[in-house]
Amino acid sequence: MKILVIGSGGREHALCWAFDQSEKVTKIYCANGNAGIAEIAECVNIKPDEIAKLADFAEKNEIDLTFVGGETTLALGIVDGFEQRGLKIIGASRQAAQLEASKSFAKDFMARHDIPTAKYQTAKTAKEAVETLQSGAFGDENKSVVVKADGLAAGKGVVVAVNRAEAIEAINDLENLVGKAATEKIVLEECLVGREVSLLMFADGKNFALMPPARDHKRIGEGDSGANTGGMGVITDASLLTKEQTGEIVEKIIKPTLNGAKKEGFEFRGILFLGLMMTAGGAKVLEYNARFGDPETQAILVRLKTDFVEVCQAILNQTLNNLTIKWKEGSSVCVVLASKNYPNKPQTGDIITGLDQAKTHQDTNIFHAGTSKKEIGEFITLGGRVLGVTANGENLDEALQKAYQAVSEISFEGMQYRRDIGKTH
Repeated sequence: MKILVIGSGGREHALCWAFDQSEKVTKIYCANGNAGIAEIAECVNIKPDEIAKLADFAEKNEIDLTFVGGETTLALGIVDGFEQRGLKIIGASRQAAQLEASKSFAKDFMARHDIPTAKYQTAKTAKEAVETLQSGAFGDENKSVVVKADGLAAGKGVVVAVNRAEAIEAINDLENLVGKAATEKIVLEECLVGREVSLLMFADGKNFALMPPARDHKRIGEGDSGANTGGMGVITDASLLTKEQTGEIVEKIIKPTLNGAKKEGFEFRGILFLGLMMTAGGAKVLEYNARFGDPETQAILVRLKTDFVEVCQAILNQTLNNLTIKWKEGSSVCVVLASKNYPNKPQTGDIITGLDQAKTHQDTNIFHAGTSKKEIGEFITLGGRVLGVTANGENLDEALQKAYQAVSEISFEGMQYRRDIGKTH
């Protein structure tokens, strides 16, 4: 089989790696890839938002299966376009991708289908958002409020403000932070209290299959301090959700979401990602993502025992209910190594050392996110998040130990990472 993966980050490296484990796969292409991906796939110079060019490439090269990594490509309707041309592709349709592409659409969808989530209001302008806060709709001036850009913002469009003054400041800064298109509407939410958990699943429009629960670490600093990022690390561990909690999420959130999507005319097919807050009153949805997360993908796929191609074929054939997906026991960890100054204006062009030594560690994978390669063969930094050092273990402590041992081998100027992945709630 010939596979095309669309995207260029650590998530896409993990996807290419998972396909590379399958005996069914003869060739992997990645558009547009990165230097690490280039070691296992042929990188194609087509950007993820060039939908027509991607479809032309898939037709010309007789691609058997395309897998979409990122949200922007899905929101542009790549799945609809590929399917119209008879090309097999894994991902959410343009309509289904709205669950992620528009926070207001998602919140209204949850309200229509009685899916537990935070109280919210949507404002059409920054001025209206400020007026809503000043009206007391979310409590007094000392109450915490969550401010969200409506559109896609690469994981950086959410601000948890500790009080009204900070929320107003966030509203006024939001357009500068994530751009005008993402802030055509602003969603205000009550601030939920509890423990965050991510639960991802494969979905085929009729059936779904859960992945191991994960927990992301969004903030740049240890102790969950500092600015929000695309994600500084993630763990997967069975202790994140009890069987009872998982059962409650299935009945109160997953089934109503998938049934609601079907009722509204868009069967959800692909990867559905639930960002959850485990509150005293049960699980509530913080957000939907219509694709794999980054770095969740890295930590999840290294635990997948079933052939990834078989999972994808079951999604396409709507036969997930007939496939028993097997996972490695234990836990996994992904620690993100980021450039100096990330998440603001990351410094790039720095030589990365120690990769060969880090690769030799048992049960460890190094996934490239923002790297390039010099002519002499040295890897250099090319983005904010540079590498995802990922390890499996029989338990969380073992996985953490393996990951950080590998991290200790790697160095580049200004390298920053969190030393408390898996230790904070």
